[in-house]
Formats: sequence, structure tokens, C-alpha cells
Amino acid sequence: MSFRKSERKIIQEIETTLGNISEKQVAQLVQSIQKADKVFFIGVGRVLLSLEGIAKRLAHLGIQTVVVGQITEPAITEKDLLIVGSGSGESAFPLIIAEKAKSFHAKVAHIGSNPESSMRKYSDVFVRIPVQTKLNLPGEVPSIQPMTSLFEQSLLLLGDAIALSLIEENNIDMMGLWKYHANLE
Repeated sequence: MSFRKSERKIIQEIETTLGNISEKQVAQLVQSIQKADKVFFIGVGRVLLSLEGIAKRLAHLGIQTVVVGQITEPAITEKDLLIVGSGSGESAFPLIIAEKAKSFHAKVAHIGSNPESSMRKYSDVFVRIPVQTKLNLPGEVPSIQPMTSLFEQSLLLLGDAIALSLIEENNIDMMGLWKYHANLE
């Protein structure tokens, strides 16, 4: 398959996926982010890479973000939010961290593909990215891409859409955001 044909198919998959994410679920996530003192992120593999991108972008908006495991990670409290990225909702490490966050009375938001996963018992907010899973759930968007690529791509773009929504909702001056950008580079 040519590059252009692959590109068009991937973009179409992403557009279909993002178009099937619930605005109500995203609004609940945005509200949770805005209420939190600090927003923590946990995921594994390529999902973690997408979450790190989201954490960085939200930090540019003046939101205090933490990726679990950072050497300077502070304690999580009842005033904080943990965002878990896990398509299956069954990944062991995120499940353990979500359970631990709940023990400190933090809010937990799960962004995933399976609304009936084990993560459900820890989640206060759930945003479904309805991509193809091994479970073949209703409403899944099929993908020609390997493994969970569509989930990871959609997760990153969901984060960027949330950031843009926050910018518009809070009338944030785009040029003023540069004060939060890394400057030791």
C-alpha cells in the first residue's frame, strides 16, 4: 500500500473514532481536570507516550501535571485527579496505581475502550475511545493498523482537543502560553 493510501486510511480511522467519543464523557473529564489541584497520569507503553504529551500540553496551560514515576512526583491527595490511559482497562500497573490513588481519596478518570473493564471499579469518570478490541464490543471502530495504534493516536488527539477547549473556554492568550514552555532547551 502506498504512503498516501495508508495516510488517508489512518486519518479516516482517527476521524471516525474521534467522532464517536461522547461529548458528555469528555465534558466530565474536563470538569474533573479543572477542579483538581494536580493531575496525575498513568499508562504503559505507547499509551504512556501519548499521556506524556497530554500532560505536557496541559502544563503549558498552567495546570500542574505529574506523570506517575517521575523522580519529583509529589504525593497524591483527595484534591487531585489521576488520569489512567488503558485501552483494555486490564493493564496490571495502571490498575494497581488507580487502586492506590483511590485509597488516598483522589478522583480517577479512565480513558479506555472497554467500559466494563476491571478499571471500572476505581473510575469516577470514564471516556470511551471506541476502537477495535479483542472483545469485539458494539460500536467499535475497526482498524487496519497494527495492535493499538488507533487508540494511542486518538488518545493524543483527544488530549489536544481538550487543551484547545480549555484555551477557548478560559479565553487564554495563545502567545501568553509560551511562558510555560520549556526554556532550558
